[in-house]
Amino acid sequence: MKKFSKYILTAVLAILFIGTFVFLYKKSRPAEVRYQEIEAAVADIERTTVVTGKIVPRNEVNVKPQINGIIAELYKEAGQQVKEGEIIAKLRVIPDMNSLSSAQSRVRLAEINLKQAKTNYDREKALYDKKLVSDEEYDQVLQAYNQAREEKAAAQESLEVIRDGVSSSNKTGSSTLIRSTITGLILDIPVKVGNSVIQANTMNDGTTVATVANMSDLIFDGNIDETEVGALSEGTPMHIRIGALQDFGTEAFLEYISPKAVENNGANQFEIKAAVKVTGDHKIRSGYSANAEIVLERAEQVLSVPESALEFDGDDTFVYRKNGSAYDRIPVKTGLSDGINIEITEGLQQGDIVRGPKIIEDKK
Repeated sequence: MKKFSKYILTAVLAILFIGTFVFLYKKSRPAEVRYQEIEAAVADIERTTVVTGKIVPRNEVNVKPQINGIIAELYKEAGQQVKEGEIIAKLRVIPDMNSLSSAQSRVRLAEINLKQAKTNYDREKALYDKKLVSDEEYDQVLQAYNQAREEKAAAQESLEVIRDGVSSSNKTGSSTLIRSTITGLILDIPVKVGNSVIQANTMNDGTTVATVANMSDLIFDGNIDETEVGALSEGTPMHIRIGALQDFGTEAFLEYISPKAVENNGANQFEIKAAVKVTGDHKIRSGYSANAEIVLERAEQVLSVPESALEFDGDDTFVYRKNGSAYDRIPVKTGLSDGINIEITEGLQQGDIVRGPKIIEDKK
């Protein structure tokens, strides 16, 4: 019995030894290298670029006051539609004291002159009625009287404009009423009731009371790198996507390429603008970030393979074409690439099988 147990133990140890040897032998052998096989096929290839920018209205204006003053009333708020000529705000005038004093002095002087002219006229009229003065003398006195009346009215109107910002004879055209200069949407009203505002002059740009834009006429405004701008021309189509509207996409057409580059993070870029078509019920807001996809080059129905199948050696390009169970290394000439697939202009024919990347098997 003891001898039989010895035989069994010896057999088990032999089996373990042989199994371990076989396992280690198999592990020490190099794994078989396998490759993907790709067929050269005819396809369309496009070289595209994506330009980042924003959506802005083509016509956006800043409405500013015609005189200095204080905001007395606001009749509109941001987000409301406004028509050209519609009142947005009303000013309360703070007159310049020197100008006010001069205007008051002018009114007083005009009143004195008018009173004297009226006295002269009444005297001359009495003599004229008695046929004691000529028509010419009477006409001269009448003219002086009418001129004094006009000067009094002009002085009074000037005083009202300086003091109140509007004259009694021209209330509809009052400069205290700030009106929209275009029809559109009010994007912003940066002032509040009580804020002081100033008119534009040679020394400053003036205070913006409201920003109004036509939101039915939008453009894409972005910048493209100098290495790609040469492939663009006016009328080039592009596809616009807005980040804030996931389901929104629209076509646009390039209508402006800046003739001058601007430096952006060390790279020269050119500003481009494109007319955007807005369809459906999407509400587009001014300043939305957007991406424009532009096709720079296109090759239709050309022979192509994935770029991963190429091998580069100096200035030469090669592929491994299948020949039976082996692969032949052959030179090829390439054309347009979209970053994934590349055009083959010489060296391959449709249907040829080429070697692709290695097949990586999961180790379990």
